[in-house]
Amino acid sequence: ETLQRIVSNLANKNGEIHNFIDMLNHRIKNVQVNSSNAISELDEEFDGLYSILDEMKGSMANTIQQEEARKIQALQDQLSQCSNALESSEELLELAAQSLDIKEPAEFFKVENTEQIVTMASAFRISLKPTVSDSMTHLMVDFALERRMLQAVNFLPVPKAPEIDLAACLVADNCITVSWRMPEDDSRIDHFVLEYRKTNFDGLPRVKDEQHWELVDYIKATEYTLSGLKFDTKYMNFRVQACNKAVAGDYSDPVTLETKAFVFSLDSTSSHLNLKVEDTYVEWDPTGGKGQEKVKGKENKSRSGVPSPKRTPSNTRSSARGSRDHFTGESYTVLGDTAVESGQHYWEVRAQKDCKSYSVGVTYRNLGKFDQLGKTNSSWCIHINNWLQTTISAKHNNKAKTLDIPVPDRIGVYCDFDGGQLAFYNANSKQLLHTFRTKFTQPLLPGFMIWCGGLTVSTGLQVPSAVKMLQKSENGLSGSTSSLNNIA
Repeated sequence: ETLQRIVSNLANKNGEIHNFIDMLNHRIKNVQVNSSNAISELDEEFDGLYSILDEMKGSMANTIQQEEARKIQALQDQLSQCSNALESSEELLELAAQSLDIKEPAEFFKVENTEQIVTMASAFRISLKPTVSDSMTHLMVDFALERRMLQAVNFLPVPKAPEIDLAACLVADNCITVSWRMPEDDSRIDHFVLEYRKTNFDGLPRVKDEQHWELVDYIKATEYTLSGLKFDTKYMNFRVQACNKAVAGDYSDPVTLETKAFVFSLDSTSSHLNLKVEDTYVEWDPTGGKGQEKVKGKENKSRSGVPSPKRTPSNTRSSARGSRDHFTGESYTVLGDTAVESGQHYWEVRAQKDCKSYSVGVTYRNLGKFDQLGKTNSSWCIHINNWLQTTISAKHNNKAKTLDIPVPDRIGVYCDFDGGQLAFYNANSKQLLHTFRTKFTQPLLPGFMIWCGGLTVSTGLQVPSAVKMLQKSENGLSGSTSSLNNIA
């Protein structure tokens, strides 16, 4: 047995060595190919540099030739003027010589204006100084600086790994802003690459049982905001690398940010037979549940056509599922599959425009088969009625308070279990609709009632910053909200 085990281990080791040899041969080929590509790119860069130098040389040579032509033209013009003046002067000298050869005074005076003509000779007005210099030193160049720069040309250095600034990172409003900095200035960095992945483990990323990294490329700034997230895990890992024109540097040390949020699905085992439930969507079904079987054939798609994610129920969810029979009668109710037992949580609900009546709230698990949300002392809700006229009211313990406010498109539900608060908001404007205050003594399940229409539930949301601020300011004002516990 010992020999068999050793032989088996050796065979496995030989297989690993064979695979490693194949990998090394493949890497050798890759090195050769990549080296050839690098040389080709180097040739292209130097050819481009030569082309620029040739273009500059041609342009500067053309400037010298133009300066040469200008000076030669100026000197030739001056030479022509001098030649003409000299020719005119020789004619006048000959005329003057003839006049001086006359011996008889009477004959001499017959030659009129000879003196005046000679005096006006153009030779007397000619400047004997060249109009331009023959020097071309003003068109000389000094490439000493450029030569030193060219001599300093080398392969691009690998950028250093960025450093993620945890203090500047922000997780709020279903967004995560990641901020980082370079350990030293590097003007050659072209862009950054951010990678992230969801996880349920705190601390450094784990090798096994982890999702693949998602990538965001070509980030020019030193921060990036991921928006519109669904926080269906407890944490997210992040890492960043800097890239120049040619190469990417090492990744930064990964960081883990907490993404605390409340995630649940609608529990079809707890729903009324007249309700058709699909993960986070519920619709009133007048066929009495016959349409429920069609859900499987739709591959569990939501009403928008987007497949609903497959989720593994936790122990809390499994305890909620199957723990009670369907609702019946006029209690068109469905519950969430995850209980709120502590902490602060937030979710949102959107109703279809043709929805005639619906309620949104929470309840203890003891809600009876015929009970409706808000009509027991263990359930709290906001109820919207669109049957004859649109009304919105807060209900608890079979008591209702009509709210003089418009019905929002989306309702936000904020539950502070430990603080004994259940608040409802306009999810768009974050306007407070109503607040229940009580001491919760049992775990709470999200509850939904629907008649003629459908509801879409958004989970995996964080408590919005605006809601936190409203809660903080509300807690500072005594008696700012009313409780239906004291309303007759």
